[in-house]
Amino acid sequence: MAKPPISILVVDDFEPFRRSVRSTLENEIELHTLVEASDGVEAVEQAQYLQPDLILLDIGLPKVNGLEAARRIRALAPRSKILFLSQESSVDVVQAAFSTGASGYVVKIDAGSELPTAVKAVLRGEKFVSSRFTGHSFTGLTDAPNSGSDPGNLIQFDF
Repeated sequence: MAKPPISILVVDDFEPFRRSVRSTLENEIELHTLVEASDGVEAVEQAQYLQPDLILLDIGLPKVNGLEAARRIRALAPRSKILFLSQESSVDVVQAAFSTGASGYVVKIDAGSELPTAVKAVLRGEKFVSSRFTGHSFTGLTDAPNSGSDPGNLIQFDF
């Protein structure tokens, strides 16, 4: 049985990066809808209206930053999964992102190699974090399904 096409909201204030993400995803995933937003306010509005399967969300957004947008989106689109896609590579920022209820975090510089894997993992209900954070644990995460994928892409948990 074929998987149903998915809907994705890509939120980033840099239009060429959104275009690159769109191109990458269209080549990897059967999409029903891919909508773009350029700031945090628009992200919240689009998420509420579209109720997408997945939201790719930058942190450094105008009007409302991505962390606050994620908190608002959780309340308005609770079934939408959030995957942060940001240039921020601080462990503290990654922790803050997961504390919003996000399912994944990819550093933009790693997006070319990790984004398709991250999107597929998050859509399967798994958690994903860029391989550069291997060895770090992030609190607030309660599940880490072993998908058999590259262990460098799985979060390590300390309970």
